[in-house]
Amino acid sequence: MTKHMHAAAIDSHGGPEVLRVRELPRPALAAPDSVAVRVLTAGVQPTDAAIRSGWTPPGASITFPQILGNEFAGVVTDTGLDVRGFAPGDAVLGFNVLECYAEHVVVPAAQLVGKPDGVAWTVAGALSASGQTAHTALEDLGVAAGETVLVHGAAGGVGTMFTQLARDRGATVIGTAAEENHAHLHALGAHPVAYGPGQVERIRAVAGRIDAAFDAAGHGNLTDAVVLVADRGRIGTIVDMGLADELGCRFLRSRRSAERLAELVELVDDGRLDVHIRRTYSLADAADAHRDVGRGHGRGKVVLEVGDVP
Repeated sequence: MTKHMHAAAIDSHGGPEVLRVRELPRPALAAPDSVAVRVLTAGVQPTDAAIRSGWTPPGASITFPQILGNEFAGVVTDTGLDVRGFAPGDAVLGFNVLECYAEHVVVPAAQLVGKPDGVAWTVAGALSASGQTAHTALEDLGVAAGETVLVHGAAGGVGTMFTQLARDRGATVIGTAAEENHAHLHALGAHPVAYGPGQVERIRAVAGRIDAAFDAAGHGNLTDAVVLVADRGRIGTIVDMGLADELGCRFLRSRRSAERLAELVELVDDGRLDVHIRRTYSLADAADAHRDVGRGHGRGKVVLEVGDVP
């Protein structure tokens, strides 16, 4: 077994250009409950770009050269002595705070679930981060059947997941997005509204009552949400912590688990949740993938093809 692998890593914080592919040591099984995976695909998240730029996730530490990436799909190559339920050759998807833009990753078994044959590798690699964030937000905001929920940034990676999960729960979704994404939101079952100045009036024209609001876009959208939603405890954001504190709204953090991810995988496999992939990049083009994500307003997810995807 080779002792090295290719990975996209940073040697310093900065723009996309600091993210480069190089040869690094291949990780070994770290504990009896760990699983080694040959990575085939890895999702690219705004969180990864924030880490590249200088942000450190709570509880994490950055050590250069630092491999980025927090979600992946691949094939098990080895397992620790205490691992049950996974074996070499199994197709899996999972999550980790870092280290996923690499040909090999080692994670605890509790951060993996099996990949059904009917779920594409690109979809599997891009499901965990946005999917679990959206699922947690839906839970924290208490969205229920018969309610109407407003989603800012409804066409983005997290927004499209939240929109579909809310619709699956029986809620009506009003989604703000650029007009070129309105047909896409219609296809997801949402009522699209053009974002920007005047959106409060446009939203009110579509729905007389908004029960909850989820902000996945920022740009001061919470100031409009508090006008539309009576209970500020049911207004949440994943991007604007300062404004949330100022207005008495909620800053929402993902609570990732294998159980939550397994529920999402089942929804995808059943055809009830679609993971829209807007573009794939090779591992060598990871910097371009970061430039893509950094432009914002994109529809769905960006994915790195790390290995030879079947």
